[in-house]
Amino acid sequence: MDQENIRSNPLALIPFGVFILLFIGSGIITGDFYFMPVLVALFTAILVAMLMNRKTDFQTKTMQLAKGGGHPNIILMVVIFLLAGAFASVAEGAGAVDSTVNLGLSLLPQNLLIVGLFVIACFISISMGTSVGTIVALAPIGLGLSEQTDIGVALAMGAIVSGAMFGDNLSIISDTTIAAVRTQGTKMKDKFKANIFIVLPAAVITAIIFGVLTTGNSASLDGDNPYNLVQVLPYLGVLIFAVAGANVILVLLGGIIFAGIIGLALGQYSAMDLIGLIGDGFTNMQELAMIAILLGGLVELIRANGGIEFLLQAVTKRVKTKKGGEAGIAGLVGTVNLATANNTISIITAGPLAKQIADEYGIDKRRSASLLDIFASSVQGVIPYGAQLLAVAGVAGISPAEIVPYCIYPILIALSGAIAIAIQLPRFKEKSA
Repeated sequence: MDQENIRSNPLALIPFGVFILLFIGSGIITGDFYFMPVLVALFTAILVAMLMNRKTDFQTKTMQLAKGGGHPNIILMVVIFLLAGAFASVAEGAGAVDSTVNLGLSLLPQNLLIVGLFVIACFISISMGTSVGTIVALAPIGLGLSEQTDIGVALAMGAIVSGAMFGDNLSIISDTTIAAVRTQGTKMKDKFKANIFIVLPAAVITAIIFGVLTTGNSASLDGDNPYNLVQVLPYLGVLIFAVAGANVILVLLGGIIFAGIIGLALGQYSAMDLIGLIGDGFTNMQELAMIAILLGGLVELIRANGGIEFLLQAVTKRVKTKKGGEAGIAGLVGTVNLATANNTISIITAGPLAKQIADEYGIDKRRSASLLDIFASSVQGVIPYGAQLLAVAGVAGISPAEIVPYCIYPILIALSGAIAIAIQLPRFKEKSA
């Protein structure tokens, strides 16, 4: 990001406070988190931000809004949203969702359905490198599974978010990994090794907890669960190409084409129906895309007015030791993520200062990159106004707040990260540059 001379200003955070009050506050007061549309709350916050800082003319503020909304990471996210929506729509139309759900119901022990969903989400997200793409692809499956069992839909969605954040944090093709590695000046494989040591115990414990939570909960299945393995192939195809290291956009494009061919071959829909399904998929993700763009614009306005700089200084001013430096990096990226609701942007924003802290206190770059990614992913996985929970709640038709208690993995990786800082593990041998 540009190294501009921006003065710290706590008042610049007022627009974000307005957004939180409108979106979350109205939900708490009314008991309905859909009472206040996210876009209305966001637009109101943007108007407040535009009216602040009278030293800057309105045209400049408009350009700042456009700069934030048009950030490459935001636009890439929007493209992924749209393609993931189209893939989910076409695959569902081809019967992939029903067949995959029924295959899982047929093969998995009934008390391990949610554990299996969590593991599948882990595998897909680490292969594709995108939590949102994983969520959009698996959420209909989780919804179908909950409808055919007595497992709560919030629990099923929490398992999907948990698995999605596992891969988002670890995948070497994830935006967050790329951002963390670039800002800290380390290598993908080294960051992965540092990360896996910290987060794998959290993943294992998460699977155990989901198993315990669903003991005796998933016993009622309705009759036969017929499936067609051919209809499962779109998901399998996406996994194979993702594991092969293909670009996530190419993976989703290939998935749309493959699912479309299967749907046409099986007579699930006509060519015109296929075009309609792709359009429906795009339409389903339009609000999410607009939220991402407007939120990116709001963050840039807050940054230009000194709000992000205030957060950076507030978190780091008490750092005195190496352990304190690591805690500062964790708190820094977590706090910025609370304000930005985007783990990639939070890493890009906090990364340069985290690098300064790491250099000053002798923190290994592999470790600083790992801590950035872990705590950004942890916060991102539990904030009800983040893209992940908004996406999964939209599919499930429930409030994001209902899903948060079941986002077990994001909670546990924060705990694992804190323990790793406290006991200073893993330790690294010095590497020559």
